[in-house]
Amino acid sequence: MKNTFKQLTRLTALLPVIFISGLKAESQKARTANQLNIKSIELNYPVPAIPFYHFRAEIELPQESIIEVEAAVDGKVLRATDIRRPSDLMNMNRPTIPIRPPSGYNLSHDGTLYKNFILTGWVRWETGKDYSVRISVRLKKNPDPSPGDIWLTATRTVSAPRGSAVFSSDWKNYKALILSETAGISRTGEAVEVLLAFYSDEAQQIERDIRVVAVDPQTYELTEVPSQVYDRMEYLREDDLDPDEKGKPTRQAELWLPTVTARVAFLADVPAKTSRVYLVFYNNPDAMGKVWTTDLRVQGEAPGLQIENSAISVILHPNSGHLDQITLKSRPDIPLYHRSETNGAMHWNPDIYVPPRPWTHTADWNPPKNVSSVAGSIIARSDVWDDMRKVPEVDASVRYEFFPGVPYFISSTSIRIKETVQALALRNAEMVIKRDLITHAAWYDIVRDSVIIYDVSEIPDFTDLKMEADVPWVMFFNKEKGVGFAGIQLSYSNTGVESPVRVLNPFFYITAGPWVYWARGLSHTFLSSNMQQVIPALKGNVFSERWAYLVFETDKSPDPFTPVTEWRKRLINPLRIDLVEEVDDRVTRIMTEALDDAKSE
Repeated sequence: MKNTFKQLTRLTALLPVIFISGLKAESQKARTANQLNIKSIELNYPVPAIPFYHFRAEIELPQESIIEVEAAVDGKVLRATDIRRPSDLMNMNRPTIPIRPPSGYNLSHDGTLYKNFILTGWVRWETGKDYSVRISVRLKKNPDPSPGDIWLTATRTVSAPRGSAVFSSDWKNYKALILSETAGISRTGEAVEVLLAFYSDEAQQIERDIRVVAVDPQTYELTEVPSQVYDRMEYLREDDLDPDEKGKPTRQAELWLPTVTARVAFLADVPAKTSRVYLVFYNNPDAMGKVWTTDLRVQGEAPGLQIENSAISVILHPNSGHLDQITLKSRPDIPLYHRSETNGAMHWNPDIYVPPRPWTHTADWNPPKNVSSVAGSIIARSDVWDDMRKVPEVDASVRYEFFPGVPYFISSTSIRIKETVQALALRNAEMVIKRDLITHAAWYDIVRDSVIIYDVSEIPDFTDLKMEADVPWVMFFNKEKGVGFAGIQLSYSNTGVESPVRVLNPFFYITAGPWVYWARGLSHTFLSSNMQQVIPALKGNVFSERWAYLVFETDKSPDPFTPVTEWRKRLINPLRIDLVEEVDDRVTRIMTEALDDAKSE
């Protein structure tokens, strides 16, 4: 009986201890249930999946929830962050799939339940410095906030890497570009062009302060690359937020802000089947202009420019600005030209024949009313446009683009029907060469799935060799001298505004005479069985082409056309460009847009 009493006494003495311990455990459990667990956090260099200087945090929540996240670095709240579930993570050496527009972060109705997620945000850190990162997560029952939501917050101090230095902080802003190679061809010194937009107060001297740098994927060292800034345009008008005549606010935020746009071209190195990060730094009021030199040179006065690089030399016709002569520098004694008929240029059209008015070509301009050119180290460009001579119902344009170190240039042509005309011929993409300079013609025949080669000497005068309108490539070459000239079709588009496109049996063809030429017949009854039937070219119809014109040696490969197929693979698979930008603080946090709510009467 005494032993039983002692045991009860000891048990009674232990009960308060057990109770207190239980309360502590429950309290600890409650605190854990309301804590934000930052499992890891680090500052990192740009990589293709996250192409900017950033923090990356792995977050664990006490329970699954719809969330809203805010991050602050050294007390400054970031305008936007990116939330990813671990299952969303992909190859860090490739661009990620965008989930939501960064500026629309607070507008996105994300009803996903998160428990574990990865958070990233822009941080322009400096090597070796410490940064305080505060992360706050709002736990919500619905995508829209409500009074019952719970905020969890945690702060960590993070040290920046002590490796490769970042770019000078004198440049206040930058944009990130991810270049991806998809054809399995390593690109070295490839010309890349991108159109960029800037707030007007950040672009006071954008032509002078742009710097483009490549990020080494192993060491993260930055290497400045040759670049060119041109084609600047600005829209400086501000949105009017004054109230209406009744004093009612017209809107809560600006629909637009003054903006400057410009093209930025640069030379990029991207190994086969990889992605690389390039950063475009800007907004340095004290920056001095930098002039890059490459092998691209422009001389003369437009429209009759002379353009050359280390591979080719090109002369544009002094009257029309059309291709007049092209020479491969490794074979300087074999220039290619025409100079046999009328205007004498190699490149003749767009053209149109509206009888009884004479046949008219863009190469007949003398000179065109509109002439524009760009002479730069990365891109040289010539633009000419005007009404067709004696057919003012139709206008057209011809553009050439030249680049460093490559044996080709890009030609873009368009023809627009302003008023309906009745035509015997409507053509585009014509190239003419003196017949004595050429021995053979070749093209890839889509229907027969083979390369067709013709001996030009065996083609009777004014005989047409027809092929499909979307022929991938066509070439002329001199078998004895080992030089070829090829057209590689990059795009071909016909469209209409007031009416659908009206073309009759479009085709591509080669014709021989005192010259040999290739051209596209859009509607070309002049070469048909019934050559006097006219076809209407309808108001609002637009026809456009984009070709690469290549000059090359034909005797250095098993087949004369091998260089054409190799260059075509590269040209139809340009480097893919992804632009990633930081969300500026001035971006509105509310959805605002101008909508036409007028009802039909």
